[in-house]
Amino acid sequence: MNIGLFGGTFDPIHNGHVALAHAALGRYGLGQILFVPANIPSHKQKHPLTPFLHRYAMVALATQDDKKFVPSLLEGPEFVVQDAAKVNGPSAERKPAINYSIDTVRRLKQSLKKSDRLFFLIGIDAFLDIAKWREAVALLRECEFVIASRPGFSLRDVAESLPEGLRPSAAVSRPFDKHPAQGDLVLPGLKLHLLEGVNQSVSATTIRAAAAQSRPLKRWVDSRVADYIRKERLYQNK
Repeated sequence: MNIGLFGGTFDPIHNGHVALAHAALGRYGLGQILFVPANIPSHKQKHPLTPFLHRYAMVALATQDDKKFVPSLLEGPEFVVQDAAKVNGPSAERKPAINYSIDTVRRLKQSLKKSDRLFFLIGIDAFLDIAKWREAVALLRECEFVIASRPGFSLRDVAESLPEGLRPSAAVSRPFDKHPAQGDLVLPGLKLHLLEGVNQSVSATTIRAAAAQSRPLKRWVDSRVADYIRKERLYQNK
């Protein structure tokens, strides 16, 4: 089976996330997509994160209409504590631990069949920082990446964002500048799929700001998510 892994803060999950997942589902014949909200993401946050259980609840609400969309606890507090304890000993159970994608992928693959193919879903803006991720080379070799592209980016942008060791030479990547970021980019040791046509002008920052002002949210998020945000008074003090 082809399986998608879609991680993020999902603070909140919005229509852009769901559109990306639907496009990847059809394009790559995915039998299942796991939506994995991070308990403590590795990248620095510009705002305080909404508690994990609220973000997980919103993911569950936004994905309940498609049986192939599965809200996942792979990066929930319990799993992260287990990983930390393995590395740092039992005392780590009392300390919050950071989510790293390489750990999540390896944990997930332990439960998959050898015939399964794992696809990591990500937006192009996030992918441009991939070289800064923990064990980036190993991560890119563990699974195939589906990168949601948008106008203004070229294959060269994608190629040159790769970590050293996987990045092609300037002479090789220079001709990529003439090609938009779409199709497949196959390089030694990795395969990237560029998914075009799913860009939506929506951001979690905009949604949080609108919620803080008690403005309608249903243009950006599932109606059930909008109702949840209103009832739980999320983002009111942010």
